[in-house]
Amino acid sequence: MKKDTMLTYLDQQITKKITEYDVALDWNTRNHSIEVIFRLFAENKLNEQIDDATGTISEEEIIEFEDGVLFYNPEKSPVDENDYLAVIPYEGKKGIKQSVLDGFVEYLNEVLAEGQSDLLDFLTDDEQEVFELKWSNEDFEVAVQKHQKTAGDTYIAYPSY
Repeated sequence: MKKDTMLTYLDQQITKKITEYDVALDWNTRNHSIEVIFRLFAENKLNEQIDDATGTISEEEIIEFEDGVLFYNPEKSPVDENDYLAVIPYEGKKGIKQSVLDGFVEYLNEVLAEGQSDLLDFLTDDEQEVFELKWSNEDFEVAVQKHQKTAGDTYIAYPSY
């Protein structure tokens, strides 16, 4: 039986546990990274003019918000942390602890649920001028620690080419 890699394990866990949101994985072999990309959608019933971070204005009926979290090798992956909601290092070919991946999937589901609610509020509340997802490294660590007991020090390897 083939061992799980970070890519296959993340895919399985996300498919099982994040069922309400559009989530995809992008493995960049050249950059030694795996990006978890997610999209939130909301109906813009009032056809409000909304501009994004790059200044593009939209009045579409359905607003789509996209962001990502990057798993990267600190020794090989050039990363601009400002391009992602969060960046999470892994340990080369050894990969990453299973508890980190389990905690990540659990916490990401919470972030997306809160984000979906905040996006809907943003579209209906004139007082809210900005929408962005919120990631807390402290809350992420709490989720990881919760899974530490069951996963122990098991590592999930980085995929080989």
